[in-house]
Amino acid sequence: MSGTPHIVSDVMTQTVVAVGRDAPFKEIVRTMEQWKVSAMPVLEGEGRVVGVVSEADLLPKEEFREGGQSLSQQRQRLVDVAKAGATRAEELMSTPAVTVHPDATLAQAARIMAVRQVKRLPVVDDIGMLQGVVSRADLLKVFLRPDDDIEEEVRRTVVSYLFPGFSHAIHVNVHDGVVTLRGHVRDTALISVAVRLVRAVEGVVDVEPQLTGESTHP
Repeated sequence: MSGTPHIVSDVMTQTVVAVGRDAPFKEIVRTMEQWKVSAMPVLEGEGRVVGVVSEADLLPKEEFREGGQSLSQQRQRLVDVAKAGATRAEELMSTPAVTVHPDATLAQAARIMAVRQVKRLPVVDDIGMLQGVVSRADLLKVFLRPDDDIEEEVRRTVVSYLFPGFSHAIHVNVHDGVVTLRGHVRDTALISVAVRLVRAVEGVVDVEPQLTGESTHP
């Protein structure tokens, strides 16, 4: 079986730095600095995620410390004003937390990060209990996959599947994640299908199809 990471649980970090609802402001800052993280889940009970506190949630305290904004500007940013006076995690955190399930695909996690503009996602089970955390860097780990592994999966799951009994006529080469397909096929309509399937293989950066119809090479 291939060792390709297909889902979040394959790449997430299981040891997670988190804080409780009552964590004071300075403790949050110290913890972020100590562990070099920009955001942390906020937990209650036995580990249920109730929010996330990030650097962005902490900055209003410094921003409003000198009262440099006009009243109209402050009215437009009531949330930031409230957070400027907050002293505990439950007052500072963003809630509900933006989370992802461990069985979500890497593409789904990447989409959530992009749409919600976050760099890290708590990974939770069906009842909201913390399982780990996944970051942008974790999602990029897939591109460290060896070329040989990618080539083996392309041959096994794409070439052999689409062109059974004819796969010997198709050559697969992978260099720095770029897959090149060369050879002759009987049904040229399958070329575009092959390209789409190869792109879906974890770790593939690009696909260069150099496939031709068998009939053009008598």
